[in-house]
Amino acid sequence: MGRSPQGCVGLSDDLPPQQLAYPDWASYTLGVFICLSCSGIHRNIPQVSKVKSVRLDAWDDAQVEFMTSRGNHVARAAFESEVPPFYYRPSASDCQLLREQWIRAKYERQEFTHPERQEPYSAGYREGFLWKRGRDNGQFLSRKFVLTEREGALKYFNRSDAKEPKAIMKIEHLNATFQPAKIGHPHGLQVTYLKDNSTRNIFVYHEDGKEMVDWFNALRAARFHYLQVAFPGASDADLVPKLSRNYLQEGYMEKTGPKQTEGFRKRWFTMDDRRLMYFKDPLDAFARGEVFIGSRESGYTVLDGLPPSTQGHHWPHGITIVTPERRFLLACETESEQRAWMEAFRKVVDRPMLPQEYAVEAHFKHKP
Repeated sequence: MGRSPQGCVGLSDDLPPQQLAYPDWASYTLGVFICLSCSGIHRNIPQVSKVKSVRLDAWDDAQVEFMTSRGNHVARAAFESEVPPFYYRPSASDCQLLREQWIRAKYERQEFTHPERQEPYSAGYREGFLWKRGRDNGQFLSRKFVLTEREGALKYFNRSDAKEPKAIMKIEHLNATFQPAKIGHPHGLQVTYLKDNSTRNIFVYHEDGKEMVDWFNALRAARFHYLQVAFPGASDADLVPKLSRNYLQEGYMEKTGPKQTEGFRKRWFTMDDRRLMYFKDPLDAFARGEVFIGSRESGYTVLDGLPPSTQGHHWPHGITIVTPERRFLLACETESEQRAWMEAFRKVVDRPMLPQEYAVEAHFKHKP
């Protein structure tokens, strides 16, 4: 009976240490301990990584000695010596695509030990074709995209020979987040940008997972270099959290209008930082409306439930958002959804506003 390397269990190498303190799996060819989820990805690259259970499989002495001599800290130093600061490091909650491409980039392609292999997302210019969802008919059509840091923009063209772009998205206001379930494709990416200070969405994918993640990291690189110029004294640690962001909360709620006399209507809501947006459909290009949610010090609060006189809502779990101008009445279908939304709203309200957020708030107040 072989030995088990349990005595040398370290931290998971492929996801942040705080998430996976004692993983049950290991790659005995790389000398790293990994979680169950990542073990499945490692099995797909057998030419690089071979996987065993720490507790259930037999280990010979040479394998145990190798694990002991390597371990996660040694492997991290070897395989992550040149990770660009803008490159997205996935967490356990991220989609399969991000986690798989991180593992393949690190071990299979060794992009973080050979910086010249990072050219697809670090060159400052990228062009190619992505499948983009049509705004009106919902069909995905091939569109040419061009990202240029020199112009500070991402552009797309309706025809490959078109001289003028259909849309110009300024890097300054651009965000990208993977949304495979919403888009209905494992490589689906949602890109949002501001036009006339209102949010616009486009939904894209590419059949090749590496291609899609390279686009995502190229956008983050462009954002990183823009912010370095905009905030010359800021450290990398200050800038990296601003490169892209996942939404605080998404889902269906019911809402009523400003007079609170009309009936409640079901809408798709997205909480993006301090912007609460609602859409008729999750894949709409434009929000039907946007609400700025400031801090408690500025007169914003979130209340559990609806005023007693409220009528017309079908869903029983109410939320009242109080702003300096008016109250917004919302209703959730389940108690757990209400709790999740309340937690998201309270996180925003409890956070002091930044100086630039006051300017955004002022714009919302002056919207027609």
